[in-house]
Formats: sequence, C-alpha cells, structure tokens
Amino acid sequence: MQKMLAGALYRADDPEISAAHRKACIWLERYNSMLAASIAERHAALAELLGEVGAGVNIRPPFHCDYGFNIRIGAGAFLNFNCVILDVVAVSIGQMTQIGPAVQILAADHPRDPAQRRAMLESGRPVSIGANCWIGAGALILPGVTIGDDCIIGAGSVVTRDVAAGATVASNPARRLR
Repeated sequence: MQKMLAGALYRADDPEISAAHRKACIWLERYNSMLAASIAERHAALAELLGEVGAGVNIRPPFHCDYGFNIRIGAGAFLNFNCVILDVVAVSIGQMTQIGPAVQILAADHPRDPAQRRAMLESGRPVSIGANCWIGAGALILPGVTIGDDCIIGAGSVVTRDVAAGATVASNPARRLR
C-alpha cells in the first residue's frame, strides 16, 4: 500500500490493496443504487468513502473509482453520470468545477517496460484539476496532468499534458484553442 500511495511500482493484488479496493466496490454498489436519493443523501454517502467532499458536491450515479480515499473534491463541484476516477494516488478537483458525463480521470499508470508489465506492476501519478473548470463529456485526463483554474476541456479531448490556468483545450491530444 505504501508503494502505491507514493506512486512507486506496486502489485494491485497485494492483500492490503485488494482489501481497500473491495471496500470501495461494496460502497460503489450501494452508492450507484442511489440515483433517486436526494443530493444531501448522496453527499453523506460520498463523505463515507472519499478523502474530502466539499459542501454541495454532487456526483450523479453511476460513479466508479478504485479506492475513494485518494479523491478530494472542492465545494460545489459537479460530476455527471458515469464518471471514472482511478485514484491509486491523489486526485483533486477544485471547487465549482463541472465535469460532464463519461469523463475519465486516470491517475493509474503502467510501466513501459514489458517485463515489468508481465510482473503485473503498476504505478500512479497524481492528477489535479483546478477550481471553476468545465470538463466536457467523454474527456480523458491522463496520469500526472495538472489543469489550472478556470479551464475548459472540450468534449472527447485526451489531456496528456498540463493545462495552464484559463486555457481552453480540445482534441486528441488536447491542444490549446485560440
């Protein structure tokens, strides 16, 4: 677990890591049945698993994550249906950020070396999304990316590099628009 949290190579089948993932899966099964619940009821459930949940956070089920405890979401943030966060390391989402349906935020990574992949090793690189951003539907945010405050990420974009505050990016790979 310590290796995973540090972003070093680790095996996901480690008993401590597997137990944490199972706990999240049990929680996700319950949370994803709460679509008809009030925002307040869902917020209370989010606070049970996530590392930090600001006031007024709204995540519409279904939602998927690896562990939950590495996720920090600022006040007033909104995540639409089918958001996936692979949180093997820290993932932070700033206050008032709006995230469209089917967005994937991927902090999990895999070695480029084939021998390490055969050994079932993986790692992670933190992802940070600033305040007041708008992430369009189906966007992919890759490991290690930082997105500054007030950014717009176009629908379907693949964000492979950091995005400066106030920038609008789109495409695959995401590029700054004028």
